[in-house]
Parts: sequence; C-alpha cells; structure tokens
Amino acid sequence: MSDALDATPYDALLLLSFGGPEGPDDVVPFLENVTRGRGIPKERLKEVGQHYFLFGGVSPINDQNRALLDALRKDFAEHGLDLPIYWGNRNWAPYLTDTLREMVADGRRRILVLATSAYASYSGCRQYRENLADSLAALEAEGLELPRVDKLRHYFNHPGFLEPMIDGVLASLADLPEDVRAGAHIAFTTHSVPTASADTSGPVETHGEGGAYVEEHLDVAELIAAAVRERTGVDHPWRLVYQSRSGAPHIPWLEPDICDHLEALHGAGVPAVVMAPIGFVSDHMEVLYDLDTEATAKAGELGLPVRRSATVGDDPRFAAAIRDLVLERAAAESGREVTPCALGALGASHDVCPVGCCPARAPRPAAAGADSPYA
Repeated sequence: MSDALDATPYDALLLLSFGGPEGPDDVVPFLENVTRGRGIPKERLKEVGQHYFLFGGVSPINDQNRALLDALRKDFAEHGLDLPIYWGNRNWAPYLTDTLREMVADGRRRILVLATSAYASYSGCRQYRENLADSLAALEAEGLELPRVDKLRHYFNHPGFLEPMIDGVLASLADLPEDVRAGAHIAFTTHSVPTASADTSGPVETHGEGGAYVEEHLDVAELIAAAVRERTGVDHPWRLVYQSRSGAPHIPWLEPDICDHLEALHGAGVPAVVMAPIGFVSDHMEVLYDLDTEATAKAGELGLPVRRSATVGDDPRFAAAIRDLVLERAAAESGREVTPCALGALGASHDVCPVGCCPARAPRPAAAGADSPYA
C-alpha cells in the first residue's frame, strides 16, 4: 500500500488507551474511575493500589503511550502520511471526552481509533466502544457537531505486531544459561477474564468455549512458537496461561494462572521458562507487577530460571503496522480494493464489530460498530 499514502476519508487518528496514575495522589482517584459503579470501598482501593505505590504511584502506561505517539508521528511523517494523531484515555487524563471535544474544535469529522488492545473481548474492544459512545453522548448534550468514529480492526496477527514479540522471545531464550536453554518452556501470558466473557468474545459465530479471545491468543502463540522453532532449530514446548485476575473468587476465570503454571512446570522438571506477555501492547503495570515482580519472585522461590520477553511497545515495526492498518481501512472506506495483511489461520479480523460481538452483561450503547447509535 506504499503507493496510497492517503488516509481519506479520515482526517485524524485517536490513540485510545486505559490510562494510569502519574503520582501517589492519583492512585485512589484513578482506581475509583476504573471501578466506578461497583461500590468498592476506598479502603479496599488503597489496598489494591499497593501495586502502584511500589512504583512510586506511577503507572508506566502513560509514558509508554507518549513513546508510541512519538513513534507513530515519526513513521507517518517519514512516509508522507499527513494524519494528525490525538490521545485519549478511558480512566485518566487526557480523558477521552476531553480529547474528542478538542478534535471537534479542531474540525475533525472522520476519526479512526487505535485501541491499545490487539484482541477481541469485552474489556479489550466493546468496553472501549461503550466509552466512545458515552463521550459522543456527552458532546451531543453540549450541542456539538459529532464526528464519525471508526475503530481499527484487531491487529493480533499483523506481522508488525508479531515480529517484535518473536524477537523478544528469541532474546529471552538467548539470555538463559546455555545448559537450560534448549529445554526451556515458553509460557505465553495474557490477561485472564471471566470464562463467561471469553466464551462470548468475538462475533456470534465464534462464541463457545474460550470464544475468539482464546482462539486468537492461541493463533499468536502458535505463530511465535513456529518462528522460534524455524530460527533456532529447537521445538520449545509452550502453553497459553493467564495473569492479573481481579474478580470475585466464586466467578470462574480463565486458567491456569502464571504462578500456578510455574509451580507445575517446576514439579515436572522443566529447567527454565520464558514468560512471553503476548496479550499486552506495552510493559505497563500488570506486566511489571504480575510478571516482573510476583511471577519472578515465585520462580525465585522455586529455583526456576525465568526470563520475561519484551512487549511490542513503540517498536518501529508496530508503528509501521498501524500505518498499514490506517491505509487499509481508508482504502476500504473509499471503495478501493485492498488485501488485508494478516498471518496465521484466522485471517484478518472484521473492520466493523457485528451485532452480538463481545456482549456486555448489561446492554449499553457502543460506538464504532454495526449496532452503533452514531452512524
């Protein structure tokens, strides 16, 4: 698509992320935003916030988003793609509604949205779309002219997302002691979600055990494991495991947990493990705490050598992938023929989330989908 560096009909790209506190005084207010409507006492939020206080009350996600913004702007400029990029968060400044209001004031009328989540799920896709709908409703109540908002497709199997993770696993394997390297197990990790949410992830036709959420992660794990085998000549055993569970104990969530998995591997005599966080775009708090702190401490107790591979972050290949996705969607919206770029067995994801895709427990309006109230 190098001959079509024109994003028409779009006039802006919005990076939409989760947000995070940037100092100790921000932690509890941030967690209140995240858990609003659940009735969680402030004292309990202070307990949960200890993960952030261990790092000075600062989540790395905001600086990582700034780095990604810089990488995207640099890539777009170097390739002659004249498309302004904005940034808004769901749960902390810069807030999504404020950013959309700024975009409207700047005259933006066709907006593409890049969510910092690569897979289909309620929390990784539809919830972002619900937040978009909430923000558009707020602007509508202010009497502002609403822009049309579309969301980029899931990019879990785009080469620009996969290649940096492959390199990360290879680097982690190479960093292990030579005497345990060949027998190392790869634990591909992602955020655990309730099994009921996983089972209904993706379009209706993919609903079932694990839904699209598990299917997409397994596809990525298989692609990375195959690339590692091809480049090293070693067929490392692997498994998809989960981390960062936060729900009530009586509600089933995806398992096994990474710490439980490490114990099982150690008991089976596995000599070393590479933890590969394929479910995360950047090294934010859940990677730093749940893997680098908690899981690494568990491995230390077991005497099990572990390494944690890098996430994609602001890798130039990821920035180039986003450019490719922008141009791909612009071409499709303009009626031009386009061949989506995707690896693996599943092919390119849908451009427009269909009705019934990743449903919420309680129905809420969601923008940028077939059921959007904002066409």
